[in-house]
Amino acid sequence: MTAHPPDTTARALLAERDYLRYLAMRWVSVLGSQIQTVAMGWQIYTLARTGRSVEESALQLGWLGLASFLPLFLLALPAGWAADRHERKKIVLACIIGEAVTLSVLISATMYNVVSVPLLIGVAVVFGASRAFFHPTATAMVTMLIPRPLLPRAIAWNSLGWQSASVAGPAVGGVLVAISPLAAYATGLALYAIGALCLVSIKRDTQPVPQIGSPWTLVREGLSYVWKQKIVFGAISLDLFAVLLGGATALLPVFARDVLHVGAEGFGLLRAGPAIGATCVALVLANAPIRAHAGVFILGGVFVFGAATVVFGVSTLFPLSVSALIVLGGADMLSVYVRQTLIQLVTPDPMRGRVAAVSTLFISASNELGEFESGVAARFLGPIGAAIFGGVGAIIVVLTWAKLFPSLRKADKLV
Repeated sequence: MTAHPPDTTARALLAERDYLRYLAMRWVSVLGSQIQTVAMGWQIYTLARTGRSVEESALQLGWLGLASFLPLFLLALPAGWAADRHERKKIVLACIIGEAVTLSVLISATMYNVVSVPLLIGVAVVFGASRAFFHPTATAMVTMLIPRPLLPRAIAWNSLGWQSASVAGPAVGGVLVAISPLAAYATGLALYAIGALCLVSIKRDTQPVPQIGSPWTLVREGLSYVWKQKIVFGAISLDLFAVLLGGATALLPVFARDVLHVGAEGFGLLRAGPAIGATCVALVLANAPIRAHAGVFILGGVFVFGAATVVFGVSTLFPLSVSALIVLGGADMLSVYVRQTLIQLVTPDPMRGRVAAVSTLFISASNELGEFESGVAARFLGPIGAAIFGGVGAIIVVLTWAKLFPSLRKADKLV
């Protein structure tokens, strides 16, 4: 008797109730964190511009990114160990509570008019610590909520949820910041509360099978696995160096206020631009997942990302700048989707938390440390020069990685 192939349709995925609760949790949590990030970036740049030049104020944005990155750098690998040893739902809940605490501090400081650059940087450190545990644990958790054949489609839906929240978050954050930072912070806090409620409603067990060995041994196993799997290492490191150089989004407050002169509302639209493009690509991938030519797609996506960053850097027209950011976001979504699918498919479940932690460490380095790099580059090259430098650098990284990692370039199947 012929066995029927597993059902991998969107209907089958939507029938998984715990996965839907998980998806809702991630959506509102990401929405809240995006609003918080936008508000903190705008507030620190506004404070810094009082008595400082554009270049000096841009450097403060870089320090904010570095403050978010350092705890991620220090805690990502221990977080991966924790995700492979302890109940993942409880860890994610603790992270959401930690992020809510940071917003409570910002709300109080804003109400009493005691917000300062040092306070915002200190809050960013705690925020980064919570995210260090959130991302690897939440990533490892999803495989416990769905059958394996649904994983590629679930990854596309996860990306769609994340990107749609990233569209709404900066746009809503920009509008709320135009009203007052307090409104943005209060909205973010309410969203974290909803995310916590969605999380605790998940019924399925999320306790992984405990792995034998000391924490250091388990962490070392995760690092060793990533190093030996050249496709995984190539995909993760490609994202690290490309986004590290091409992270122009960190400079959006500078471009909104002092290059394009579009204010807080325009800043929200600029912030939403990458996520709009990413959402469009995620919608396509959710309905028609990539099945083959994975290496071509991931390298091509990063190449277009770098080219769009250069266009954004040279643009002085607001519509063209938004369009470049939309293309940038779509290209980034394509490479992110391929990378995440490759990693999830080749990684055994007992290693998922640790491998996800290594991936989170690299991604966070590319994002938060990239913000610091962009701030430093803007200090010496100006914001336009920094964006062009980053885009050209990302293109060079693609060409270099295509030669260094032939297994990544030749990667084919995503099933």
